[in-house]
Amino acid sequence: MGILSGNPKNEPMHYGEIYDVWQFSMKAKGCVSLYRAYQFHAGDRDLKNLLGDFIDQAELEISECDTILTNNGIAPSPALPQRPEAKLEDIPIGARLSDPEIASLIAVDSSAGLVACSQIMGKCIREDIGILFAKYHVTKAALGLNILRMSKEKGWLIPPPLQVQKPELVEV
Repeated sequence: MGILSGNPKNEPMHYGEIYDVWQFSMKAKGCVSLYRAYQFHAGDRDLKNLLGDFIDQAELEISECDTILTNNGIAPSPALPQRPEAKLEDIPIGARLSDPEIASLIAVDSSAGLVACSQIMGKCIREDIGILFAKYHVTKAALGLNILRMSKEKGWLIPPPLQVQKPELVEV
């Protein structure tokens, strides 16, 4: 048996895996803080609930990634301080993010998360880490679909130019 066979959890992580898991955890910690701020700005109840789902997912990612790092002797990134609670009506109108802005921001973040998970899966040689990021990928895809549906239902989606009529093909 070679060094990279047997139980994947007993295999060493390569530098790319270490960096990716560490960075993913750090990004998730930033997302928790940011999504909580978005919850304070959001007025729509459905959007607040969906933000709660995004927070729960980011907290799970932090827990699992930090466990992998710690088990491999690597210090995880520090946690951010808890954001103080704010009431929507206390946020000045000019400083407040609108619900469509928040929906757009989390949709973009969800899309970037899919790309990051795909890249990490492609670099992994430890199967357990690859499978973990495949799980995150599926969850992020589902959350992204939820925000897309919500944006369509609530009229928040701004589509790019749509091709309503197909041009006729000219034969030469």
